[in-house]
Amino acid sequence: MAHITLGVTGSIAAYKAADIASGLVKLGHDVHCVCTQKALEFVTPLTLHTISRNPVISSFDDETQSWVPAHIAYAQQTDLLVVAPATANTMAQFVYGLAPDILSSLYLACEAPVLICPAMNEKMWMHSATQHNANILAQRPNHYIFGPDSTGVLACGDFGKGKLMPVDQIIARISEILEISSKNLP
Repeated sequence: MAHITLGVTGSIAAYKAADIASGLVKLGHDVHCVCTQKALEFVTPLTLHTISRNPVISSFDDETQSWVPAHIAYAQQTDLLVVAPATANTMAQFVYGLAPDILSSLYLACEAPVLICPAMNEKMWMHSATQHNANILAQRPNHYIFGPDSTGVLACGDFGKGKLMPVDQIIARISEILEISSKNLP
């Protein structure tokens, strides 16, 4: 099956990354989790390591296992980079080519398709800067924006668009993208 890199950012929805990883492993995929430091405030590396069956990287300090930096090795091996949840901050870093952390550095080195699943407060999502960034990312080759979910109670108590798409729908979208990618291979 596919080598999937699951990027996890500092959203309250980060805990759902464990369910995403679990679902992908059950389908036979090789899942490697890359977390921002803020993501680790919501989900532990041990949880993701146990579920994915692979070590979790979250900082440049984790790159001591090989002479090839982990963010480069993961970028070279991945068939699909999934960022779920994706915060407004991470999306902006991707748009402007900023690489202050391991996930954004991996993104810049990655030539595989990228699935970005936003999750944030509705006002943040609807802000013109975030909409601009989402539109730019959606126009890049092999980039897919999936979500956020259109309705629901958000972690802050607001009601509206901003929730991470349901895990089963994310996994289905991943399968669709992998199928499209496999058809485009020579």
